[in-house]
Amino acid sequence: MRKILVVGAGQSGLQLALGLQSNGYEVTLMSNRTADEIRSGRVMSTQCMFDTALQHERDLQLNFWESQAPKIEGLGVSVAAPGSWAEGPAARAIDWVGNLDGYAQSVDQRVKMAGWMETFAQRGGQLVIHGAAVGDLDYFARTYDLVMVSAGKGELVSMFGRDASRSPYTEPQRALAVAYVHGLGPRPEHPDHHAVRCNLVPGVGELFVMPTLTTSGPADILFWEGIPGGPLDVFNGVKDPSEHLSLTLELMERYTPWEHARATKAELTDAGGTLAGRYAPTVRNPIGRLPGGGLVLGVADVVVANDPITGQGSNSAAKCAASYLASILEHGEKEFDETWMQETFDRYWNTAQHVTKWTNAMLAPPPEHILNLIGAAGQLQPVADRFANGFNDPSDFENFFYEPEKTAAYLASVAGA
Repeated sequence: MRKILVVGAGQSGLQLALGLQSNGYEVTLMSNRTADEIRSGRVMSTQCMFDTALQHERDLQLNFWESQAPKIEGLGVSVAAPGSWAEGPAARAIDWVGNLDGYAQSVDQRVKMAGWMETFAQRGGQLVIHGAAVGDLDYFARTYDLVMVSAGKGELVSMFGRDASRSPYTEPQRALAVAYVHGLGPRPEHPDHHAVRCNLVPGVGELFVMPTLTTSGPADILFWEGIPGGPLDVFNGVKDPSEHLSLTLELMERYTPWEHARATKAELTDAGGTLAGRYAPTVRNPIGRLPGGGLVLGVADVVVANDPITGQGSNSAAKCAASYLASILEHGEKEFDETWMQETFDRYWNTAQHVTKWTNAMLAPPPEHILNLIGAAGQLQPVADRFANGFNDPSDFENFFYEPEKTAAYLASVAGA
């Protein structure tokens, strides 16, 4: 029986560990926290998983919360009229919602990771609670057939060199601030229809609002992405959760008053329901070299870390785990050597490259043809629907998003129809 070590118990690490376990591999999972510590700790992320990523969980029968989590059937975009907030609350220039072909869902990672970790242990997996260092992996690389690193922060990431050709940014492009809340009212435009709402404030940043399932039941996530140094970049050093929420709401009142109108009764889900930070989007080389000569394979955001502006983090993690699992199962009893590791990453990159290209494009000021596309979606429902479903399959943006000629041809074809 082949022995595999997975370091890091996030979406990708746990999905991989449970998938390998169900296929008869002897799996050790290393986490720096227990399930109880994760469940009672601070929120770790925002997440909205679209149909393809959810299907990877269903394939492994890991969709434990599917009946409880809100079914997100649409994705809406609102754009504030540029400069309209100078004299008072911003005005909306664009507002529409696209319909998803298959529903999306968001489950607080505290709920999911704790539950999956307990399942892994109950099924006989070896769970080690230890914050691994490079020196630990040097030892483990000699005792396991394969070591995979899916812990996206800390010392271990430094083993994987930055791929400058695929990483256009060297600095964080957004300051991130998250609050999980109860008491948010429905969107009056679609009160019976759960949708993620993307609010774009030109030159300032973005507010995302998404239904979720958290430790205390259904809730909503309020997520500001602020351009560094701008008016939304005010959360650094804010430690008090209630201060974090009141700042969030103040900014909503000014820049997205249409969202603030339904947030007058919002209160934090729990004392751990806020998060703030920033990081530079980076693609790294997938193979880490240990001091003793051993090799380890980087997983998910260890090797491809995108800004969360396109909501792809947990989706990419699920797709990476599914791709790596397939590569491992197909490899049989052969050695997991450097060539196999590179080929395994390259197979995943075929999917991931579309996410990285789209995300990096969305971080930049939108060119005129993108503004035309987003505006047209307000008049042409097929355009709104196609844009929404691009969140599930970002490769489709190649066909109508990046090049002005393709965008114009697409809009003409829809308008003509």
